[in-house]
Amino acid sequence: MTQSIPAPIPADATLDEIRTGLAPLIADNAGFDGWGRAALALAADRAGVDADVATLAFVEGPIAMIDAWFAHVDQAMIAALPKEALAKDKIRARITRQVEARLGTLAPHRDALRRAQAVLAMPQNLPQAARLGWRSVDLMWRQAGDTATDYNHYTKRAILGAVYAATLACFVTDESEEWADTRAFLARRIDGIMRFEKAKAGFAARTEHLPSLSRFIGRLRYPAV
Repeated sequence: MTQSIPAPIPADATLDEIRTGLAPLIADNAGFDGWGRAALALAADRAGVDADVATLAFVEGPIAMIDAWFAHVDQAMIAALPKEALAKDKIRARITRQVEARLGTLAPHRDALRRAQAVLAMPQNLPQAARLGWRSVDLMWRQAGDTATDYNHYTKRAILGAVYAATLACFVTDESEEWADTRAFLARRIDGIMRFEKAKAGFAARTEHLPSLSRFIGRLRYPAV
């Protein structure tokens, strides 16, 4: 497993800065020690952060640690693929490249990811799991240039969220070279998204000028005077 290089954490760092700095270091140990106090203590020791302060930074426990790690993955994706690096790609490629960039960041920590998935799958953690998943897919769509504010905003994110979750489930057990099986799985799912979006756009175009049933019923009930 590749160990993250500790980023300097200032002595006067805020709790948010401590969470950001410790998150990848916790992931280094979470695959073996789990998302708990042992992994946090090792990360704090490597970074030279007081153990009590580190505990205070992650007072909410494993969920807070996983949250901070996923935020680290988000930022690593942006650093690897800023918007200008995606500008010339088609939407399909923009989404694919972003997911693959995330897999590259997660790759050294697949055991930690597997343990994180187990924590998030607990019934009491499902709302947090949904929030973290939504945050990541919302970021990917925004980086891809999506500006939808209508129902498309939600359908795109819901569909990509399902694809991303399924891709991660495939990824944690993928033993193929360079995750070829996961990449093929992702490509098929992205194709599905693109076909859905194309069909949805075609349906909207065909029905744009059709009579509105709701307006018709409204006129029957409230005739024009």
